[in-house]
Amino acid sequence: MSIPHIIAISGASGSGKSLFTATLCDELRQFDTDVLILCEDHYYRDQSELSMPQREQTNYDHPDAFEHELLAQHLRQLKQGQSIQYPEYCFKTHTRLSQQTERTPQKIVVVEGILLLASPELLPLFDLKVYMDTPLDICLLRRIQRDLTERGRSLESVARQYEQTVKPMYHQFIQPCRHKANIVVTQGGKNRPALEVIKAHIRNASKL
Repeated sequence: MSIPHIIAISGASGSGKSLFTATLCDELRQFDTDVLILCEDHYYRDQSELSMPQREQTNYDHPDAFEHELLAQHLRQLKQGQSIQYPEYCFKTHTRLSQQTERTPQKIVVVEGILLLASPELLPLFDLKVYMDTPLDICLLRRIQRDLTERGRSLESVARQYEQTVKPMYHQFIQPCRHKANIVVTQGGKNRPALEVIKAHIRNASKL
């Protein structure tokens, strides 16, 4: 098996990363291309030793909230053709679950998350870095909808977290990484020209 080609898709929460990732991978699979998707969210640190009030005080938009060292280790293992034990995370209890899922290396590995480009230990492992550049007001509306419907949050808690951590951390850590990307994608997850450019890059790089 050839060495996996690793793609990072980063940007603010609600910027369209997940939709862009899903669309890209679905279209690659149509051409019998094996793809593995990893989500940075799964690498939030285990907080099982903390009480729920303590977990709720964690700044989940700061790089320290993630176990990037474990993600880096897993990417190196995949590059070496080794399987990984992919962690699971619960957003309702704010901690990692005990079960893990085995993931095997594939020709294309897509990693999606908000702070991938802010991690010095991850950057050298990415063969292509994509930044989703979406206006913050649109990101906020998407985040509200997602957190209310999927994560059991209240509107008040979502708004408070956005003002206290999400927005400040975006300006401190996420937006400054825009220049580190090879490709900047505007217009959200349905940007057809951007998808075609990245698919062409993948075909050329991995000889698909």
